[in-house]
Amino acid sequence: MALSNRLDQPRDVRRPLVALPHYDPETFGRLSERIARFLGTARFLVYMTGFVALWVGWNILAPANLRFDPYPFIFLTLMLSLQASYAAPLILLAQNRQADRDRVQYENDRLAAERNQADTEYLTREIAALRIAVGEVATRDFIRAELARLLEDRDDRDREPRDKESRDKESRDREPRDREPRDKDAREEDPRPGP
Repeated sequence: MALSNRLDQPRDVRRPLVALPHYDPETFGRLSERIARFLGTARFLVYMTGFVALWVGWNILAPANLRFDPYPFIFLTLMLSLQASYAAPLILLAQNRQADRDRVQYENDRLAAERNQADTEYLTREIAALRIAVGEVATRDFIRAELARLLEDRDDRDREPRDKESRDKESRDREPRDREPRDKDAREEDPRPGP
C-alpha cells in the first residue's frame, strides 16, 4: 500500500501550475464600496451621459475617415456591457458588506435594547419596592398626630388621678359637713341632755 493512499496521513499539498493572485478582501471590499458609491451619484450619470453623447456625436458628425464606431455603435455597446458586467458585481459586493455592517449594528442595537429593558425592569421593581417601603414608613403628619394623641392620653391619665384625688378630697370634705348637720339634727331631736 502506498503512503499517499493511507487515510491516516494527510495528502501532500499540490501547488497549482499557475499561481493564483492573492488579495486582501477588506481592501478589495473598500474599493468596491467606493466604486459603488461613485456609480450611484449624479456626477457619474452626468459623466456617462456626456461620454455617450460625445461618442455618438463624434461617430455621426465626424468625417468618415475619422469615425471609429459607425452607426450601430457596436463598440459602444460592448463598452457599456463591459461596464455593466463589472458594475453589477461591485454593487452587489458593496451591498453585501453593507448588509454585514447592518447585521452587526442590528445585533448591537438588540443587545443594547435588551440591556435597557433589563435596566428599566430593575428600576421599575426598585421604585415599586420604594413605594411600598415609603407606604410603611410613618409620615411627619402621622407622627405629629400620634404624638398629639399620646400627649392627650398622658394628660388625661395625669388628670384622672388629680381628679380622683380632688373628688376624694371633696367627698371627704363633704362627709364631715354632711355629718355635722346630721349630728346637730340628732342632738336637737334627742331629748337627753348632752354631756
